[in-house]
Amino acid sequence: MTIVEPDPVVTPLETADRPRRDPISVLPAWARFSLYATVLVLLLTIAEQVTGQSRLTSTNTWSSALQLTIPIALAGLGGLWAERAGVINIGLEGMMILGTWMGAWGGIEYGPWAGVALGVLGGALGGLLHAIVTVGFGVDHIVSGVVINILAAGVTQFLNLEVFDSTNQSPAIPENVAEIRIPGLNDVVGGIVGGDLTDASVLVWLVVSVVLLVATALLFHPGGRAGGDEPAAPAPAGGEGAAPTDGARDRRLPPAVRTLARPALLTVLGVVVALCLIELAPYMDGQQRFFISEVGRIIEGLTDELSLIVVIGVLAFPATALILWRTKFGLRLRACGEDPVAAESLGVNVYLMKVVAVVVSGGLAGLGGVSLVYLFAQKYQSGQTNGRGYIGLAANIFGNWRPGGLALGAGLFGFTDALSLQSGGTTRSLLLVVAMGTVLLVARAAWTRRWRAAVVTGVAGLAAYLWFRAIDELPGEIVIFLPHITTLLVLTFASQRLRPPAAIGRAYRRGDSG
Repeated sequence: MTIVEPDPVVTPLETADRPRRDPISVLPAWARFSLYATVLVLLLTIAEQVTGQSRLTSTNTWSSALQLTIPIALAGLGGLWAERAGVINIGLEGMMILGTWMGAWGGIEYGPWAGVALGVLGGALGGLLHAIVTVGFGVDHIVSGVVINILAAGVTQFLNLEVFDSTNQSPAIPENVAEIRIPGLNDVVGGIVGGDLTDASVLVWLVVSVVLLVATALLFHPGGRAGGDEPAAPAPAGGEGAAPTDGARDRRLPPAVRTLARPALLTVLGVVVALCLIELAPYMDGQQRFFISEVGRIIEGLTDELSLIVVIGVLAFPATALILWRTKFGLRLRACGEDPVAAESLGVNVYLMKVVAVVVSGGLAGLGGVSLVYLFAQKYQSGQTNGRGYIGLAANIFGNWRPGGLALGAGLFGFTDALSLQSGGTTRSLLLVVAMGTVLLVARAAWTRRWRAAVVTGVAGLAAYLWFRAIDELPGEIVIFLPHITTLLVLTFASQRLRPPAAIGRAYRRGDSG
């Protein structure tokens, strides 16, 4: 006799306590980041109006923030490559140190671009050492990384003493890499069609591009009518004459079109929107209107007089996303970080993938060290990295091992680093920004019925507001350590939603059964 279990009865109280889906999480990545950026600028604008401080959205502040973001972002991107392959890279700090000295020495001896290449090579050599020790000999990843950090600091000081007769710094590099201004729509399109585009015509371009961007995102979404990846629906009963379903029609598109059509269209339209905003930035800045002028100043700060090293660092993010998430090589590399035994069973050379990932990781960290030399000091200095390799690792964790989240975390650290160079009154305004931001976070947590998170966030926001009302400016000691304090707070509040690669830090030997 078969016993049928009755369906569980769900009470209204249990239904009310069940978490809701976060409405923001259903948005595509580009829409989420656009929303976050808009909300951030709005909060900064309100804080400026309340406090009378104008440095939060000034052109110089955001230009400095971008430059200070690049070393952290490149170090974090290096950590992403290594850890996506399953290798923890605590040695990012040491690889950055190697990049600083090699970059300065190469710039002095052979010129700026040779210095950049040698700095990347120095970091890659540190990555190769880490790969040999961890992947080849199975040494604990944390131990190897700490040793590389200590070794790099000592080796660079020794080399500097031998070459430049100083343990603290090198001579200044005689020549730096070039700076460029990111062109606007008028520079690109106006040169093709002839003449100059008016502000009104650029606005038309912007509106049309945004509409097409949203339409493309909706019509070409995965599983949609124009090339989704969902399996075809079964044909309806009734025979061979039945009309093909949308899924069947999707399968008629070549695989390359289905895979690349949406990213390509979104990229082209996104570039057009960015060119329009760059062209309109001076016009927006001159309007002296709430929010509009602040957006214009920020865009000017992020696009005017950029070192080519900054441009390379920014382009490294879409390149990483394309390689790791859109190629077979990237799929195999990420498989080594999730389940190396399964990857080996499918014919993947796990050792090779891990070594390549860690060497690339070191090269990116070395480029981050080069950026410290070429963007700021113009020479090698002892202690130049100042823990930015560790902050980059924290930014990678904050970004959940994704390039977009990593860029957001690195930008947050770079912005607070830039504000730490301002007066205490300007940094005091950040407390008001934090207080207003926590109101939005509490509302989001309440909507998703995460009551504990709502209470904790609310208490933190109230404390930030009371602190803002109680002081006239932040103490200098807190201002100096503002980036490190931000790192600790971000990791504390982001730790609940993290999903690291499943096999990260795990020792692997060929032929293991799992």
